[in-house]
Amino acid sequence: NQYRNTNRLVSNEGWHIGITCKNSQDIKFDQWSAHNDVKYCPNCKRRIEKAMQELSSEFDFDVNYLPFQLNPQIPKEGINQKEHLAKKFGSEEKYNQILAHVIRAAEEEGLHFDFNKQKISPNTSDCHRLIWLAKKEGKQLQVKEALMKAYFEDGIDLTKTENLIAVAAGAGIDASQVKNFLASQEGMAEVGDMQQLNYDRGISGVPFYIINNKYGISGAQPAQVFGETLKEIGSSSVVGVES
Repeated sequence: NQYRNTNRLVSNEGWHIGITCKNSQDIKFDQWSAHNDVKYCPNCKRRIEKAMQELSSEFDFDVNYLPFQLNPQIPKEGINQKEHLAKKFGSEEKYNQILAHVIRAAEEEGLHFDFNKQKISPNTSDCHRLIWLAKKEGKQLQVKEALMKAYFEDGIDLTKTENLIAVAAGAGIDASQVKNFLASQEGMAEVGDMQQLNYDRGISGVPFYIINNKYGISGAQPAQVFGETLKEIGSSSVVGVES
């Protein structure tokens, strides 16, 4: 891996996010995240949001989500979530234990996961395309948040085109535009290229954060760790620029 790890690495699976942090010296940082496997995805988002909020008087943050598929082999129609994850975790008992832990962690962040509603683990290719489109439309943060709520809290089947249209429309993108977009090939090559770049960078798990294109943080870190790391890197970058 070409990136220096500023904190302990915890190889969790979740969302790939790309974040850019900047102040008057244009400090930048990238963060990655993926969709749909049961581990910490929205929890990490809330934690880094808390850290950014606490540093908002010192830095401005421009968030950009980048694609990463944990299970690109999942068919377009999706697979049974419980069966898939029970097999992945080793048993139904282990699956239930992990879900209970994830639900408790989510509640601490003000989130309300309901995996009893969610029956399907989707192939997330179209979700990533939709996030790519949303970036062009200036609605990426809203669409990302809406997709996470749809999957983790509302049990929405994200394999269904009509559901993706509804989620995007609810986040502020014209429904007819989304319908035409999803019926086309637009964005497929671009999303594929971005995902391959992430693989080439040595990223194998999510969430993953790259700061100033130099420092890497992986895993479900506490908000305090995110905050301390961002402040340290941001401050050192400013010193470097000013000197």
